[in-house]
Amino acid sequence: MKTALEKLGITDENAGVFDGEWRGGGAKIDKISPIDGRRLASIRTASDDDYNMAIMRAREAFSKWRVTPAPVRGDTVRRLGNALRELKHELGQLVTLETGKIIAEAEGEVQEMIDICDFAVGQSRMLYGLTIQSERPSHRLMEQWHPLGVVAVITAFNFPVAVWSWNAALAAVCGDATVWKPSEKTPLTAIAVTRICERVCRETGADPAIFTLLVGDRKTVGQKLADDPHIPLVSATGSTNMGFNVAKAVNGRLGRTILELGGNNALIVTPSADLDMAVQSIFFGAVGTAGQRCTSTRRVIMHKLVASKVRDKLLSGYKSLPIGNPLDRKTVMGPLIDKHAVDMMLDSIQRLKDEGGEVLYGGERLTVPGGAYMKPCLAAAKPDFAIVKHETFGPLLYVMTYRDFDEAMAIHNNVPQGLTSSIFTNDVREAEKFVSAVGSDCGIANVNTGTSGAEIGGAFGGEKQTGGGRESGSDCWKQYMRRQTNTINFSSELPLAQGIQFGAGEGSGTV
Repeated sequence: MKTALEKLGITDENAGVFDGEWRGGGAKIDKISPIDGRRLASIRTASDDDYNMAIMRAREAFSKWRVTPAPVRGDTVRRLGNALRELKHELGQLVTLETGKIIAEAEGEVQEMIDICDFAVGQSRMLYGLTIQSERPSHRLMEQWHPLGVVAVITAFNFPVAVWSWNAALAAVCGDATVWKPSEKTPLTAIAVTRICERVCRETGADPAIFTLLVGDRKTVGQKLADDPHIPLVSATGSTNMGFNVAKAVNGRLGRTILELGGNNALIVTPSADLDMAVQSIFFGAVGTAGQRCTSTRRVIMHKLVASKVRDKLLSGYKSLPIGNPLDRKTVMGPLIDKHAVDMMLDSIQRLKDEGGEVLYGGERLTVPGGAYMKPCLAAAKPDFAIVKHETFGPLLYVMTYRDFDEAMAIHNNVPQGLTSSIFTNDVREAEKFVSAVGSDCGIANVNTGTSGAEIGGAFGGEKQTGGGRESGSDCWKQYMRRQTNTINFSSELPLAQGIQFGAGEGSGTV
């Protein structure tokens, strides 16, 4: 562990603010690993003065970065991707130490950063506008895209580096500077990644403040980013309550938001489904990252004809699940992020019981010195339970049944969240209906693959209380730019659109 931290520039005490220089005049916090309660390091967080200086420096960096040719900006991001490749193992170890997710998932998260850098490099040569046919003679009508400004990126603990990269890599090739507020539960990974960004920027001659970092609490950093008129776009990942607060503040000043909030993701198992595939997907979706993904499978909606078989297969998997140290590659589920998360999980299980639900397996706290471990919980529930409509951020999976496809879709869509969804079926009509306008109401709808494990090439995000935001691939780059419509008249006349004649009397001419 010590070697990995040293290679990443993590010391016993670390500055949590970077804007070309490292500092931190705020409170000092200790990062405790959820694996064994060990103190990993201390971090000096941002003060009010640090915030003001960092935003000023980010704005200065943006003023230079925006006039750098986009392919040149892309080269900096290309080098960043290569630097991440070189330190993938060490970064993966640090992600595991901070979050408790198993090492295979942690390394996969670092790979997401590498992949989005590759995607963004290609995008840097494809920031395309449009040429539009004008209705006026000798006129050219077109659209182009310009850099937007300083973008705030607020990330959650469960994906401490990947979600930042989805935003920062695209924002960078678009000509923006980013200010990163990581979760206070995962500051070390943010510091390590920012150190890599600093090195790459100094090598390429870019101002390192295009990747500014502010470790701090909601009052000192988070709320200020939401309120700051110098920040035209805030991308925030976290709870629905956090999203409501950010939306009110940013939209109240007519700023833009990209919100990635709660998920209450369901997987439907139909009579024609490949049950082995379905159960494998449910298992990963429910216990991966200890159920602490926004894409985690939280509800399984099974047809009555296959329900008993699915339950039996799930119970078999749950009972044989290797739980333990996430650095051990044989482990399938590590700890939750902290003991508070375990307490919240236990509270949800009690609420389930109070509503008449039944725990089929698990749900107990595990006694591991210093760790935040528990057995994942498999529970029978009814779709209309209040707790079922609430997102519990942990390994709590509800199973329920349906009789016909329309009932399955009604159950599926009857929750406030709308992130990701899945159906397992070999019936083409069911599959097509699921992804149609009358099917899943989520931002992501999958057929014969699970709710978790989205690729960076597609736009990621959801509807309803998930926030409506989209990050990563597809045309998400447009959110980090401002659209400008241009009309260029290369004639000697001034015709108006819609054929309007204004002041066309004798001697007045035609305008």
